[in-house]
This record gives sequence, C-alpha cells and structure tokens, in this order.
Amino acid sequence: MNGSIERTSPGITLLPVAQATRATFAGLYLERTLLVFIRTGSKRVVCPISGELVGQAGDVMIFPPGSMVTMENRPLVNDSYRADAVSLSHELVSTVFSRHTVPPGPIGVQVLRGTMHQPSAVFDLIKGTLEDRGGLPDAIYRHRLLEPLVWLQQAGVRLTVGSEDHPLAKVRRLIQTDLSHSWRVLEVAAHFGMSEASFRRWLSRSGLGFSGILSNSRLEHGLGLLQTTLDPISQIALECGFKTPSHFSDAFRARFGITPRQIRSAAD
Repeated sequence: MNGSIERTSPGITLLPVAQATRATFAGLYLERTLLVFIRTGSKRVVCPISGELVGQAGDVMIFPPGSMVTMENRPLVNDSYRADAVSLSHELVSTVFSRHTVPPGPIGVQVLRGTMHQPSAVFDLIKGTLEDRGGLPDAIYRHRLLEPLVWLQQAGVRLTVGSEDHPLAKVRRLIQTDLSHSWRVLEVAAHFGMSEASFRRWLSRSGLGFSGILSNSRLEHGLGLLQTTLDPISQIALECGFKTPSHFSDAFRARFGITPRQIRSAAD
C-alpha cells in the first residue's frame, strides 16, 4: 500500500493508526484477534459482552476474533489519536489458546493497563520479531511470534479461535478478495453453492442482509486505509469499490458521521 508503513508476515500484521478528529464508529466487525497498543489519546469501546471500556495511552486493548463493537477514538487537543494495531491469525492464536485451556462462555474485549502490565515491552517484541524476519531461522521466528500470546495468557487474557464458518466471516472474506468488484447476490450465492433464497436464509444468521455486509466491508476497509496509510482518498475510494471520491465521502459520512478528510485532518 503506497504510503503505508505496514509490517506484515504470515499470521501477523502490524499497522500504525492515526486519527485527527474524534469520532465514534458503530458496528465494526473484527474477524481476527486484534491488539491495540494506545500511544496518544484514548479509546472508548462498547462491547455486548464486556460493556463499556476506556483505554488510555500506554494500555493495550485486546479484541477477540469475531468481535462486533463500537469504537470511539479520542485525540488530544493538540495531537492526533495514535495507536499500533496488531492483527493475529486464527492459526497463531490457536497454538497458545486451545479450546481445552480457555474456560467456556463468550469472551469480550479486555484491557491490560500500562501502569500494571507494561504492554509496551510486548509491542517492542512483536515489532523486533517482524524487523528481524530475514535473519531468523523459521523455527525461532515462529517461536518468537508465539511469545506475545504466551505473555497475554500469563497476564490473564482469554482468547478463543475465530469461527471461520460463520456466514458473516465467510461472505466478508470473499468480498475482501476484491472490494472494487461489482458483487451481486446471485454471484455470491453461486460461489457458496446455494440458490438466492437459501443464501439469504443462511445469511440471516448474521443479522445483516447482503447489501449491508457489502457496504460495511467496503467502508470499514476504507476507514482502515484512512487511518493507517497516506494513500490519496481518491485511490482509497476506487480500491473500496466506489466510482467517485464524492460517492465514497457521502457513504462514509452516512455510515460514520464524519468525512474521510476529517480522519486525517481536524481542520477540514
């Protein structure tokens, strides 16, 4: 991604996040386990399981796979909200958090406070491992990728393996292979070997219709690109399947109550 300073490797992705204007994003879907290390500002999260949580600078917020949450990023008066987001694959998480070691029951968003747990050391370990990728034997590299998850487990964090068979996850995964494609419900139903009627019934388990899932997939991806890259808004609009930047801006504002430009500049 042009302008991005992403660090990625099989199983793990690290992205710096920046947001200039305070905003609330409702109904965000997170397929993979996500760690958010807050640098400046604060983050408010509303989770159906955990309720309302607020993370401050120095804290790490842990989002289990399959989370559907509301997030509010709160910049400082004279500085943007900044964080480092680490996305972890199901396979990597399952190596440490097996179904036999995690107590039953739903798992919500969790927070480890910087004053007590010093999560910055864990972030430095993740960053250092990704930077050293080329100089490490595969076995040692994989072992080092697991160390942050072992640390989370020892700190009392609970995680489960995401359900890749959930209709919402499967449909979004397909759409995200090419967000600029003109996806149609018949085409997607055929991909899963279903009639349109059967597909819509199957999809109703997610609580959203096909058009809502398609729109959310495009806009949430656009939000991520605005927060983590320097790509032009016009390029992001096309990549996310919008024909014009103005169409993207209108849909983005209707969904999130803020314009794409305001993500990057509080003055706009």
